[in-house]
Amino acid sequence: MPDLRIGGTRLHYDDEGSGEPVVMVMGRGAAGRVWRLHQEPALKAAGHRVVTFTNRGIPPSDPCPQGFTIDDMVADTAGLIEQLGLGPCRVVGTSLGAYVVQELMLARPELVSQGVLMATHGRTDAFRRAAIDAELSLHTAGLTLPAPYAAWNRAQRNLSPATLDDEQRLQDWLDLFEFAGEDTGPSSRVQLELTAPDGRLTAYRQIRTPTLVIAFADDAVLPPRLSREVADAIPGAVYREVKDCGHYGYLERPDAVNRLMLDFFRGAGTSGSAGR
Repeated sequence: MPDLRIGGTRLHYDDEGSGEPVVMVMGRGAAGRVWRLHQEPALKAAGHRVVTFTNRGIPPSDPCPQGFTIDDMVADTAGLIEQLGLGPCRVVGTSLGAYVVQELMLARPELVSQGVLMATHGRTDAFRRAAIDAELSLHTAGLTLPAPYAAWNRAQRNLSPATLDDEQRLQDWLDLFEFAGEDTGPSSRVQLELTAPDGRLTAYRQIRTPTLVIAFADDAVLPPRLSREVADAIPGAVYREVKDCGHYGYLERPDAVNRLMLDFFRGAGTSGSAGR
């Protein structure tokens, strides 16, 4: 995986395939390689060049222990598009990555031809704030949860009841979570605090980039109503909702998610919601 420097920060990226480019922005605490499991192969098969990267703060990109802001992450994404000569191009993000993409469409609209926002939000409600404060308290106390408990907690937060009730699938996820662990370093704490403040939904009314918002019906981290608010704020945005998946819906139901994304890129299916 090559790397490039943007404003002094080194980002690792992956550039695969040929055709019209798609840049993909990952969520909190995860490396860009997660997109390789399902989305990158589907996009390449559909004739796209796929560029994924690991956000600052997450190895192997620079750790940035001094801290960073959402504006820094937007500048990273913009810099990558510019340095690779990709713009205007399609840009896809999930969770924190979706927040980056919607801010990019607002700040640098000339770089984005279409935007896809998965599991997004435009404000931080009381329950989400309480969850963030609870996680921050663990960081402050320097506590590390035992691996089996951390894996169970991660599954409960991010997976759908349809997955949790399937014992074999659940065990596979628990094994994966326990093996991989969760990033609990300083940069993970920084990313945890990068949530949308009040007023962003109003700001998003200025976005003119064609946008698809994909919500995951059983998402307990960023529930569909928060994604719907973003879709309602962005003029002309298309809203889709995928059933039987949680916050990791792009991994739980990748075929449905990929179909919605590719249909949007082709200009097919421009209204309504999907429970597929």
